[in-house]
Amino acid sequence: MAKLTIDRVEVAGQKVFVRADFNVPLEDGRITDDRRIRLTIPTLESVLARGGSIIAASHLGRPEGKGFEAEFSAAPVQARLNELLGAKAKGGVKLVGRIPTDTESAAAAAALQPGQVLLLENLRFEKGEKKGDPAFAAKLAGYADIYCNDAFGASHRTDASMLALPMAMKPRPCVAGLLLARELAYLSETLKSPKKPFVAILGGAKVSDKLHALRNLIGRVDSIIVGGAMAYTFLMAQGHGMGRSRVQADMVDEAKSILSLAKERGTRILLPVDHVCAAELKDGVATRTVAGDIPADLMGLDIGPASEQVFATEINGAATVVWNGPMGVFETPPFDRGTNAVAKALAAATARGAVTVAGGGDTAAAVEAAGLASALSHISTGGGASLEMLEGRHFESLDPLMDA
Repeated sequence: MAKLTIDRVEVAGQKVFVRADFNVPLEDGRITDDRRIRLTIPTLESVLARGGSIIAASHLGRPEGKGFEAEFSAAPVQARLNELLGAKAKGGVKLVGRIPTDTESAAAAAALQPGQVLLLENLRFEKGEKKGDPAFAAKLAGYADIYCNDAFGASHRTDASMLALPMAMKPRPCVAGLLLARELAYLSETLKSPKKPFVAILGGAKVSDKLHALRNLIGRVDSIIVGGAMAYTFLMAQGHGMGRSRVQADMVDEAKSILSLAKERGTRILLPVDHVCAAELKDGVATRTVAGDIPADLMGLDIGPASEQVFATEINGAATVVWNGPMGVFETPPFDRGTNAVAKALAAATARGAVTVAGGGDTAAAVEAAGLASALSHISTGGGASLEMLEGRHFESLDPLMDA
């Protein structure tokens, strides 16, 4: 899985097409979380410092390939890149054209000089992007001398810029960016050869969302901690009453099967032993901690303090921990306490020498909110991509990249 990285390729006088993941959350045209942009900066700086120029591109939101839409414009990304790169980008980061392959964009790419940065408009303004269209990719391939994939968050997709473009670029160099390489090292390589004991933590709402990950991890890990609403389906499978908690009734038999498989393969599954419950989900609602079965008039919304202790003890004994999914409805306090407790346990394990990896959009947001982003070994920028890596999926978009 290790790929040749951009810092090991001669870029002086070369135009580098950097497929980044600048798909950041926006509110009223403002970026609310710029982490994906910030973490791509080392790749961009590596090219600029060595005399190369950059054509950067990404999707943003979900336009449907019908041309320019102002609400999905890459303009906020351009503004943030200018702030982060400053004078390192000669003349500032330029955003031109209304779609990536219009006349203005093509002319700007052709005129690009060493040290300059061009940001293409939202790739999904063109219908060929989501369709993986080779003709669209061929147009983009004419812009650059080198292809660099630094978009781990989109690497589980076969969009044109992820797969058809590097295929069209060959035999020109096709390499990994520094962020992508770091993601692969922590997610892919950690799963292949983890230090033991190896603990996985899976949370979130639905068993069905994590089913493939659960089956792939059983037998590979020593234990799996299960939190979030998905835990209620497993507890129901064990015969417990879950009150009004969110349960996937159609997944109860599947949960029984997973519990049986884990026992057969020697992987322990740890479920919550108590729950923070309420009659409804809203700010300021009265809460009650319940051990065992949840009363019929209540719903579980977070793990309880005894579960926090059980989970922290398990994490404390681990040498490798991979985490995907919150323990409760962390967006609404006080139901963020369990997720924060797990984040703190991972931070303590990291300080002790364990390798700790958090992946998934909600998980990353929770760790950031807890102020512990720098306290873990790695926080993935990929939501669906990090989960599919845990599922053991093959990422076709990585095949065209040169091996290390």
